[in-house]
Amino acid sequence: MTTLSCKVTSVEAITDTVYRVRLLPEAAFSFRAGQYLMVVMDERDKRPFSVASTPAEQDFIELHIGASELNLYAMAVMDRILKQQEILVDMPHGDAWLRDEEDRPLILIAGGTGFSYVRSILLTALARNPDRDIAVYWGGREAKHLYDLDELEALSVKHPHLRVEAVVEQPDAAWRGRTGTVLAAVLKDYGSLADQDIYIAGRFEMAKIAREMFCADRGARADRMFGDAFAFI
Repeated sequence: MTTLSCKVTSVEAITDTVYRVRLLPEAAFSFRAGQYLMVVMDERDKRPFSVASTPAEQDFIELHIGASELNLYAMAVMDRILKQQEILVDMPHGDAWLRDEEDRPLILIAGGTGFSYVRSILLTALARNPDRDIAVYWGGREAKHLYDLDELEALSVKHPHLRVEAVVEQPDAAWRGRTGTVLAAVLKDYGSLADQDIYIAGRFEMAKIAREMFCADRGARADRMFGDAFAFI
């Protein structure tokens, strides 16, 4: 791991609770798609955020930070980013990075800002093998929480082997996508998950249910399911 001082080059409020932050590290850095960094608040306080950019993008590091009055843990990080315009990060961390096999079908599952984890893996996988079969399932409570859906859908037009499934739990009248939970959508679409590599980012309880249901009900291989939450459940 390396500790880097990073200048904050841009902060974009994507929604009322999600910020796209770009950092410029002071020195060279490396990581694998799917790994995360720790924002150093002090010696004993380091806070994890998935890296949304890819290892090939060496000019910046992109983070998607969900911060609100209901998430003071992340809001404190955003306050520092906005006030100081410079932060310390410790990277890389995590074992749920994209494995080197390029042919097995991929299922990428994200809840909310877990999309930052999925985005780095997706873009890296497409760069390695544009013809790989990939399905992205992105779930949110409301449609506005799927903040980069336009980017995803544009990628699916460009890459015919990429399928995007957007799932909203509380749809409004304008929503035309799928409704319910993201895990239920996966179970509905697959009679078997034995041949897929599955990467998942979301709440710990979601990851726990996914691992149990996918393995028991759809024959998913536990050694081909990846998610950093698995280390804590």
